[in-house]
Amino acid sequence: MIHTDFLVIGSGMAGLIFALKVSDYGKVVVITKKEDTESNTNYAQGGIASVFAPEDSFDTHIADTVTAGAGLSNRAAVEIMVEEGPRLIQELRELGVEFSEVKTPSGKTFDLGMEGGHSQRRIVHAKDFTGREVEKTLVARVRSKENVRVVDNCLSFELITDENRCFGAWVLRKGTLEGIFSKFTLIAAGGCGRVYYHTTNPKIATGDGIAMAYSKGAEIRNMEFIQFHPTSLYGREIDGRKLLISEAVRGEGGVLRAKSGEAFMEKYDPRGSLAARDVVARAIDSELKCRGDEFVWLDLSAIGAKRIVERFPQIYSACLSLGIDITKQPIPVVPAAHYACGGIAVDLNGRTSIEGLYAAGEASCVGVHGANRLASNSLLEALVFSERAAQNVLERIGEKVKLPRTKPPSLREEMVGRETVERLALQLRKTMWEYVGIVRSDERLAAALKEITELRESIRQLHSAHRITVRSAELNNLAAVALLIAKCAIERRESRGLHYNIDHPERDDVHYRKDTVVRDLREAS
Repeated sequence: MIHTDFLVIGSGMAGLIFALKVSDYGKVVVITKKEDTESNTNYAQGGIASVFAPEDSFDTHIADTVTAGAGLSNRAAVEIMVEEGPRLIQELRELGVEFSEVKTPSGKTFDLGMEGGHSQRRIVHAKDFTGREVEKTLVARVRSKENVRVVDNCLSFELITDENRCFGAWVLRKGTLEGIFSKFTLIAAGGCGRVYYHTTNPKIATGDGIAMAYSKGAEIRNMEFIQFHPTSLYGREIDGRKLLISEAVRGEGGVLRAKSGEAFMEKYDPRGSLAARDVVARAIDSELKCRGDEFVWLDLSAIGAKRIVERFPQIYSACLSLGIDITKQPIPVVPAAHYACGGIAVDLNGRTSIEGLYAAGEASCVGVHGANRLASNSLLEALVFSERAAQNVLERIGEKVKLPRTKPPSLREEMVGRETVERLALQLRKTMWEYVGIVRSDERLAAALKEITELRESIRQLHSAHRITVRSAELNNLAAVALLIAKCAIERRESRGLHYNIDHPERDDVHYRKDTVVRDLREAS
């Protein structure tokens, strides 16, 4: 048994920022499923959106965010995120994050990029590996703290709760269950992109935090709003994930073209290739279906070879290793599941509906993204609201916490076969891609709910009858998240942002300008 003041589940930006902020006030344990740099943060290419340009303003960034959110953004949360952003990005630079800069007559300043949905250049970046640079710096800082213990290759299996209060978590490490008791617990376990057959997310993005919180009766919000990134590399994968082609490529002048060479985005939106992600993803999906093509081209010729290599070295190298020289030829791209705008419902201080349990980053839903996330607002949200969660926890550090008597879940002897787990996971992911993808219908969603419910029951029976493994636990979590996405999608009988239903193609503000909330207390019994 391990006792600590703060338990952090996840090692992306949200978890690491929280750990740093509280580390001077108590003991911190950070648990992560893989090595400490493996997270969705690590794969964020674009950057962090924030107001630094003289011609930009908080009001403009707020307006762009709210417009992308299609009427569901929590304006108070958006204002906090936008206004706190510049200060915290400067803090990251002081911690050692090497953001790209340009020389001006008055000195150096951020080399601000442009991305879809933004009306100004405001993307602070480190070329096209911003997430990796941020993650590397934060991991080094956290590892230097004497009060912080980072536990790698450790799966958070089940929250320890009693009378709607969280006291830590049971974790699976080296085949055994260990209890970590804590005064306060932060879920920063990232997203759930692996619930879809095609995704830009790494293998660890299996929705563990969302599933764990839901199983204990936490309120979950807006899971129907899954963002499909418009441009992932077609036909090739790296370690089971689609290679993301950053939106910043289009911000620098990249143009989407059909296989015939025709630029098509202006038919769908006056912003063309720089329209918001939901618009671009649906447009590509429509073009592929209408034309019978497998992919569209992303043409970078207007950017120029020198600028491509200078601005996008990671994308250039990765594509070159796969046989595509993006300085000379267009990139074949298709949409892929990328980001969950919904998640564990939290207030402006990161507090969930379970006392003592906080959430931040992609696993949470504070409401800034509404029905569609604006490009490069994800790292900004993680940065701002993980700090706010830390501040709130520190205000409560003196509270007395009496630990309950509890015992770990039982571990059976017989393990479920890996082939069985992989087969069920593949079936689940294909069902989600086919029926709960970019374009939905009542019939497809009903079919999805039926298949997912049956699959989930089979998975739960296997899970309860066999020894828990990391893969079987992840499969169980994926099934829970798939059910949440399908249920929320069925409840929203309109089209808004990332949720498009051909049977209800119009936005209905009268009945559906509200969050979709799921809180099944039967799961916690």
